[in-house]
Amino acid sequence: MLGPIVEPLTTVGIVLVVVVFLLLQREDLRNRMIRLFGSGDLHRTTVAMDDAAGRLGTYFLVQLGMNATFGVIIGLGLWLIGVPNPLLWGVFSALMRFVPYIGAFISALFPLALAAAVDPGWSMVIATAILFLVAEPLFGHVIEPLLYGHSTGMSPFAVIVSTLFWGFLWGPIGLILATPFTVCLVVLGRHVDSLEFLDIILGDRPPLTPVENFYQRMLAGDPDEARDLGEAMLKERSLSSYYDEVALKGLQLAANDYARGVVTPAQLENIRASARSLVEDFEDRPDVEPSGEDKAVNPNETPTLAERTHFKSEAVPGQAPPREMLPESWRGEAPVLCVAGRGPLDEASSAMLAQLLRKHGLEARVVPYGDVSREQIRSLDLTGVAMVCISYLDITGSPAHLRYLLERLRKKAPTVKLLVGLWPEGEKVLTDASLGRQVGADVYVSSLRQAVEACLGAATDASETVGRAA
Repeated sequence: MLGPIVEPLTTVGIVLVVVVFLLLQREDLRNRMIRLFGSGDLHRTTVAMDDAAGRLGTYFLVQLGMNATFGVIIGLGLWLIGVPNPLLWGVFSALMRFVPYIGAFISALFPLALAAAVDPGWSMVIATAILFLVAEPLFGHVIEPLLYGHSTGMSPFAVIVSTLFWGFLWGPIGLILATPFTVCLVVLGRHVDSLEFLDIILGDRPPLTPVENFYQRMLAGDPDEARDLGEAMLKERSLSSYYDEVALKGLQLAANDYARGVVTPAQLENIRASARSLVEDFEDRPDVEPSGEDKAVNPNETPTLAERTHFKSEAVPGQAPPREMLPESWRGEAPVLCVAGRGPLDEASSAMLAQLLRKHGLEARVVPYGDVSREQIRSLDLTGVAMVCISYLDITGSPAHLRYLLERLRKKAPTVKLLVGLWPEGEKVLTDASLGRQVGADVYVSSLRQAVEACLGAATDASETVGRAA
């Protein structure tokens, strides 16, 4: 007869004894855990343990606040209904709610019984039942997953799934420990490279890098969502930074996949159309550094592996000299001509470069690769052009066709400066100076920012030369 009573009391006693000794020996246990799991990288281990402790502490504070709020709502509701001792039942409901999922409903039994006893009709009982039936699902299944996910770094979906999993595995104890255990798994995923999949599955941070997100939306032909993602990123970086570090790299992934034959012509056309639409959408947005409050980050936030490998710089180029200070050759309607390479997406990168040049005071226009081919270059109008910028997303193999293109442009306009943008940064032409001289361009760059700065530098030099001559 005493068995059902003694067993839970024994469990509670064991838990209390273990908790007391854990608290008394917490420093020693911490050091032993560090020695066991992370003595080879004390900094990362310490950061991970502090991160876990902070998230768990936040979780328990949020849980306390939620339960206290639930108790206040229940107390006020019972007071309005007219149930005796509403303060007592509010406090009791707040305490019982620490028992996951069933505690609130157990606490409802006593107010319901009291309401049935003091009210000759059923109105008080029904109102009390409705109060608990509305408040508990709203708190437990809507508000709590969102708050716990935000405070612990878990996604709301992970909060629900972890509760189901640990509850199935360990029953009521699993329900209590589900969120703390899962928080520890998320922290491990953020700090241990080989366990990053835990952070991807359970964490609340975006699983795809900005480059992958950009490419995936372009591939799906969804320029609206691509713009939404771009707008969000432009709150913390400049437009030139977004083009260089996200858009160009996303287009490069598309060009590589097309070269491998995994992107169909229809998908390629989707990417082209989406890229054109994106550039048009950002036509009126200035290329400026984000304000301090926009780019503020949490210094204690540990970046994901994707964020650690994704460089970000908000620096922007300067501005061109005033038009009246420029020499005649730079005063044309479009002194910079942006020529697309022969790749399938080079025209998109040229459009981005031309847009950035306009934002920094130099008018520019874009021509496709066909306009500079052997057959068409004779009819190419270079009047008022002081600099030609050629864009390549992919120039693998021999750059012979680039050399011949530069020769044709030299013959067409001997005094025009030639810039080649090879957006894959490790390209051999960029790293081999002798090969670069052999190809024949005046300037080689690996980013749109460098290309804009080179054009601005050429315009400034020309302006200063005219000033000295005067």
